[in-house]
Amino acid sequence: MSSFLQIKIYRYKFIAYVVFVLTIGLTLGILTCAMLLNQWVGDARLEAANAFAGVENELQYDADRIEAYMQRIYSNHSLMDDARSFLSSSAEGYLTNSLQNSQFSQPLVSFPEDIKTYLYSWAQGEITQISLHTDQYGNVVRFNDNGIASYKFGLPNTDEAFQDTILKGFVYRKKLSDPTVDSKELGELRFLVSSDQIFKSTQKYRFGKAAAISASGEIYLIGNGQDQDLKELARMAAANGRSHGYISKGFLKHIFFITFPSTKFNFNFVSIVDLSMLIRQHARMLITIFLIVLTTMISVLLLIMYNMRDDSRFLHRIIQSIGRVKTANFTTNRPARYRRNEYGMIARELDDMIQQLDKYIRNEYLLKLKQQETEMIALQNQINPHFLYNTLEVIRSTALVNQDRDTADAIATLGALYREIVKKENIISIASELELLQKYLEIMEFKYPERFFYQVNVEPTLLLLPTVKFWMQPLAENFFIHGFSASNEFNLYVVNGWEDEEHYVLEFVDNGRGINTERLLAVRSTLSNHDDTYSESIGLRNVYTRLHFFYGKSFSIEIENNEEAGVKISVRISKEVTEHVQTADYG
Repeated sequence: MSSFLQIKIYRYKFIAYVVFVLTIGLTLGILTCAMLLNQWVGDARLEAANAFAGVENELQYDADRIEAYMQRIYSNHSLMDDARSFLSSSAEGYLTNSLQNSQFSQPLVSFPEDIKTYLYSWAQGEITQISLHTDQYGNVVRFNDNGIASYKFGLPNTDEAFQDTILKGFVYRKKLSDPTVDSKELGELRFLVSSDQIFKSTQKYRFGKAAAISASGEIYLIGNGQDQDLKELARMAAANGRSHGYISKGFLKHIFFITFPSTKFNFNFVSIVDLSMLIRQHARMLITIFLIVLTTMISVLLLIMYNMRDDSRFLHRIIQSIGRVKTANFTTNRPARYRRNEYGMIARELDDMIQQLDKYIRNEYLLKLKQQETEMIALQNQINPHFLYNTLEVIRSTALVNQDRDTADAIATLGALYREIVKKENIISIASELELLQKYLEIMEFKYPERFFYQVNVEPTLLLLPTVKFWMQPLAENFFIHGFSASNEFNLYVVNGWEDEEHYVLEFVDNGRGINTERLLAVRSTLSNHDDTYSESIGLRNVYTRLHFFYGKSFSIEIENNEEAGVKISVRISKEVTEHVQTADYG
């Protein structure tokens, strides 16, 4: 990790990656938690709606039971008579009237007992109080939790027992009329449905906390006793005026509320969902999501670190390779495990370039050594050129005195040839090299008059090409040593030169004796294997070695017998090589 952090571009890039991954991870985590929280709130809202629907259904069931019981009263004259008797202001009055109205031939009908049987039992204890009222007072039948009835008579209508409050329950009011006297109103029946019994059914739902709020502002806490905080929240939710929303109670406490208005009675059912409590309830799932997001972010950052570490290694290797080249350190570096990307390609190419430079420098060094060795040999075997020139000049003067002009011209040509060999630089043009060859061939014409002839046919495009000095003469000399026949009346040596698409070609052709097959194969083997051991083709080998050092691998020489007679030596020089060496300074 420290390797790529030391590089500024990778350090900034890694910081950017960390910020990006953390941002994406936290964003995805927050969005996921928000979606889950919204789903949990939605579930709580659905549960609250189901609970409210259950309350409404229970109230409707009780209303249906009460309506059915009213039909029972009107259809049963004995029950109606006993209900009329129950309007008495005292228990004694009720019992007296009930006995007077009864008939010995029929069973005694009791309005309170009938209420217990058909209302309290039917409603499964939800209807806990039934009262029958006149304009001034009311008589009450109340059932405790065990279903035991208690009676009170003559209570004023303003008594606390008749207060219409949601804390006690919901009151159904039904007029009791006398069907026998033009529907004369006898009184009013009030049926109290217990809030505790009605809202008990909501306990099977999971929707948080709930309360019922009447129009007068009374609050009934459903299953939460005297929770003052819940009362305050329910009051705030009812005052909000919306069917649902959020209430903030400090920085870390946010409440979601849902309000359902009742269609049966004038109250609102309010469900309160504490978001912090909801989060604590699902803490395990949220921790799991957090761990998944954290693991994913760490995995992505580790993958980024792995790739950046490898890239930085290649960049270090590239910088190291460039430094080695600058300090001329071409020692072989340990092999690297290259990757298939741009850095790996650059590192591989740099290593290959260093190896090629090392090989090139070694070849150049060997060439310099060869040249120095050749120069030393030449110096050791060199005679004093001034003495040679002066001696040749004395011989030429003597030939002129004796009126032997041909001998004088030959000596002058030989002197010019040696003078050119000594004066010219090692790298000259093809044109200069052809001039040296022509001087040598002119001397051979003098030696073999009327028996030796030569031709030079070289295209102008080849004349300015650079080459090494004095390599054509050994090829011509080979002809006079091995192929020339003094008895032959016509000995010909031809030099041709032309340009094709990829090469410059120089061809040296003679009509002398050819080379037998065995020796030709030996000569070719010596040249192709760079064999420095002694052989009869030492002149050809030296020519090949010098040209190879100068032109490199893009140079080739071919030797073959002509079909008619003689030998043909073809020298091919690549155009790419000549473009490279044309910048050389030749004299």
